Amino acid sequence: MNGHDTQRAPARLVPAEQLNAISSLIAEGAQFEGTFSSAADLGLKIDGLLKGDIRLQGGGTVHIGATGVVEGTTIEADHVLIEGKVRGTVVARKTLEITGSATLLGDALYDALLDVHPRARLRGKVEFRGEIEQA
Repeated sequence: MNGHDTQRAPARLVPAEQLNAISSLIAEGAQFEGTFSSAADLGLKIDGLLKGDIRLQGGGTVHIGATGVVEGTTIEADHVLIEGKVRGTVVARKTLEITGSATLLGDALYDALLDVHPRARLRGKVEFRGEIEQA
């Protein structure tokens, strides 16, 4: 997509095929205010500023790039990769990955897999929503 993608470390948990299938972009320097939603299994990358909710009910992948900022929001999708800054609640139904360049000010809820890289900055609650088997 842009020169920033070649500089980032590869995702460790979010499947590469999901990231490569992303077709919607809020570019660096662009601003979007409102709700982004879809019932289709699609992907969204944010390198700019988004103020509002992101709700991908039918699967979906959300990638907050290193220059991306998402504020005052709920992000809900199957796969969520955060490299930039998020202020709000994140709900990942399959994978949630928070990289070393990421800042999350809010709660993170996940149903299956979580990966928090060293140096990631989190302020909020992290909660597993799946079944926890008794030992």
